[in-house]
Amino acid sequence: MRYDVRLRFEYAYQPPVAGGRHLVRVAPMTVDGTQRIIASSVVFDPEPVERTERRDFFGNAVVAVSYRQSHATLKVNMSARVRVEAPGATFDVSPDTMGLARELNGFTSLAPASPHHFTAPSPRVALNPDITAYGRESLRAGSVHSIVRDLGQRIHSDFVYDGESTEVETPPEVAFRQRRGVCQDFTHVMIAALRGIGIPAGYVSGYLRTLPPPGKRRLAGADAMHAWVRAWCGNETGWVAYDPTNRTFAGEDHIVAAFGRDYDDVAPISGVLRTSGRQRTSHSVDVVPIVDRNGA
Repeated sequence: MRYDVRLRFEYAYQPPVAGGRHLVRVAPMTVDGTQRIIASSVVFDPEPVERTERRDFFGNAVVAVSYRQSHATLKVNMSARVRVEAPGATFDVSPDTMGLARELNGFTSLAPASPHHFTAPSPRVALNPDITAYGRESLRAGSVHSIVRDLGQRIHSDFVYDGESTEVETPPEVAFRQRRGVCQDFTHVMIAALRGIGIPAGYVSGYLRTLPPPGKRRLAGADAMHAWVRAWCGNETGWVAYDPTNRTFAGEDHIVAAFGRDYDDVAPISGVLRTSGRQRTSHSVDVVPIVDRNGA
């Protein structure tokens, strides 16, 4: 499936800010075997006085911009064309957690995709005993791949999606205790639970194609940035992606923008401002499937 993805962030500052520096991670990335970027661009208004583009440690596309002039608004527009392939059906050849521990001990690489980077606490994800105990209940599923699915299904069933219950800074133990939150919270809770029982797990930031109710037209701009989990299931299976918010393994409706240990590694926009006032933020995302004449 091919998609056109468009994102728009807009910040309004009162009073105007005197300057700022930002790191922006919003452009989709190429993922071997499942996702290919055909074209992408990130445009800023006003134009920054400095702009550099690079890849971070995990291979995410980062645009660094600097402002020295006063400005009352900042607009960030990203557009991309992406091809996403649905993962093929495979047999579950993943080990149990004891076998996974042996494979992990024998894994010597420290490359960006190494599972060793995703086993310990990270800035946004602590190893919480209550969350670990919750994750341990999924050990009954047997294989690591089945544990990931069982845990994701339980989070979907036990938690309520509530956009008013948490903020971007809410730690996973708070979302776990109240059993409410949004995709970021469900992802952080699942990561903490998996790491607590010895399964390497990381954070995926990206875009999700959403489908309108039957008989309704799709609304432009109705999509949003999304988050899901990536878990290492051993040498043979490798990394798999699970979306606990939607109770499914990630498929061709999931478009990857960035990988990391938690939200801190993949935040769409981070940085500093020279300001003494407040800011208002709005954003919209549009994920449009491209249908060829032959229906492909």
